[in-house]
Amino acid sequence: MIGDGRKRRLVIWDPDMPHPYRDLRDFLQRLEELGQLHRVSAQVDPHLEITEITDRVVKSSGPALVFENVRNSRMPVAINLFGSDRRMKLALGVEDYVHITDRITELLQPEIPAGVLAKLKKVPQLIQLAGLAPKRLRAGPCQEVVRTDDARLSELPILQCWPGDAGPYITMGLVITRDPTNRRQNVGIYRLQVFDDRRTGMHIHPFHDGARILREYARRNQPMPVAVAIGTDPALVYAASSPLPAGFDEMMFAAFLRGEPVEVVPARTVDLDVPAAAEIVLEGLVHPDRLAREGPFGDHTGFYSEAGDFPVFEISAITTRRDPIYHSIVVGCPPMEDTYLGWATERIFLPLVRSLHPEIVDYHMPAFGVFHNFLVVAIDKTYPHQARKVICGLWGLGQMMLSKFIVVVDADVNVRDLDAVMFEVAANVDPRRDTVIVDGPLDILDHAAPVCGSGSKMGIDATRKLPQEGHPRDWPGRIEMSPEIRQRVADRWADFGLPEP
Repeated sequence: MIGDGRKRRLVIWDPDMPHPYRDLRDFLQRLEELGQLHRVSAQVDPHLEITEITDRVVKSSGPALVFENVRNSRMPVAINLFGSDRRMKLALGVEDYVHITDRITELLQPEIPAGVLAKLKKVPQLIQLAGLAPKRLRAGPCQEVVRTDDARLSELPILQCWPGDAGPYITMGLVITRDPTNRRQNVGIYRLQVFDDRRTGMHIHPFHDGARILREYARRNQPMPVAVAIGTDPALVYAASSPLPAGFDEMMFAAFLRGEPVEVVPARTVDLDVPAAAEIVLEGLVHPDRLAREGPFGDHTGFYSEAGDFPVFEISAITTRRDPIYHSIVVGCPPMEDTYLGWATERIFLPLVRSLHPEIVDYHMPAFGVFHNFLVVAIDKTYPHQARKVICGLWGLGQMMLSKFIVVVDADVNVRDLDAVMFEVAANVDPRRDTVIVDGPLDILDHAAPVCGSGSKMGIDATRKLPQEGHPRDWPGRIEMSPEIRQRVADRWADFGLPEP
């Protein structure tokens, strides 16, 4: 409990964990202290060259990078900050994701505590959640320099990542909008193609909260205020990338992760609150009826996404720190930096998935499936066709609706051992009996879909079958040595003169 005796607030944070990072600079300093950051002093070109360097570093499990001498810009570029499992956990201030999932699981517990003492222990958690709203300040570092009429995007070291890209893209901008109905803000990460010094495209997918909010402004025949924060504390970056339920406040989720509220300040030219400690903030309007051709763009699928008509973001101001750092990310053929962001989501959101489907033991989205193409799920199977129930349930759950292949295995199968998973598919699946194919929404980046954003998907029940599932054969069980013999041989292994297996 923190306070001055008059106003007190409670925070959800393990005192044994490091203090949350206040901003991007705190995180960079921590990475440097741990030998996880490399500074490049040689001059580099934001046109393709930074991408090639970063791609080689990511795929060789290299460090985070700060390019200090970027051609035609005074700003350094920070990149690959989340490009390893260790750095992803450092970003969230945990040694293991279980520290986060345990806190989420505890808060999701549906039962009413028994006994007065247990009830009292639950009360602080509810109070803590209520204290996680953003903290509004009058001023912040993000507005040390304010430019309106003289604002120019060309002063930012915006990368063109791949040769076939339609131009430079802002790839790690946290796009902030506000629902005009309930006044709640939303934060998402949408790519922004630079058209000129004052305009970008805004690539919002139809199922994103930002698109839903834009549709509401269109219904009112009003422009949508937008702010784009570049270079914030890592918990907020992660929260903006997360598949949170519709209407859930990403800044509050970031506060849950970091243990204290996100500090915000009023934007200068639009009615939005922006992260006070951001390095750079773009402000402006999106008119729903003003569209422009956006793309192609080399995407996380490993392919270029096709061009399309998307809203135009018209910039009214650019505010920065006095010496801003430009934060970017390169996506492309996996594994890339966004792979580790996705795997963090996989672990952190497991309790939420289990709260809706308690038979789920674990799940995994392998890198080759680029997160929307392939999902492996292990379940504790207790009744016939339970795997189909889970498949259909996941297709109705948030962004999992985009999963093109869902493979369900039994609880004793390691979902990360893909050889073991495919063994279950080969051993347990009759293609006609154990697959289900349906039509539905797909990721609009799926180049295999016959129509953009729509096509077929397959569920595969690779669990061991019960007689009620159309497998009445009295088949012998799997080959397995008795535990006694396994232990006896292990104890005597040295006697056999053989190398350790």
